[in-house]
Amino acid sequence: MPIATIAGREVSLNDEGFMTDPAQWTEEIATFLAGQIGIDPLTDEHWKVIRFLRSDYTEQGETATLRRVSTLAGVDTKALYTLFPGKPARKMAYVAGLPKPKGCV
Repeated sequence: MPIATIAGREVSLNDEGFMTDPAQWTEEIATFLAGQIGIDPLTDEHWKVIRFLRSDYTEQGETATLRRVSTLAGVDTKALYTLFPGKPARKMAYVAGLPKPKGCV
């Protein structure tokens, strides 16, 4: 399992670059990871999604799907594609320091 230094902290990553220990995550790491995938700056709407994902992960034990985020966080799917262009579920999980959602390619 690779170890990387991100925003001054050592974090464990899987082969796809996702953090393997959500407890290592910080908001500074999120900002850095977002910049790595072309999302800069993180707006209040980004943070709303990121905070929802982290909270939901703590409660559910798995990363929320796009549909779950849209339904429970109150951010419609079109907005999620705008906030996290391309592959929003994957990018949201990456920035939030969580495993990619089940069923995500």
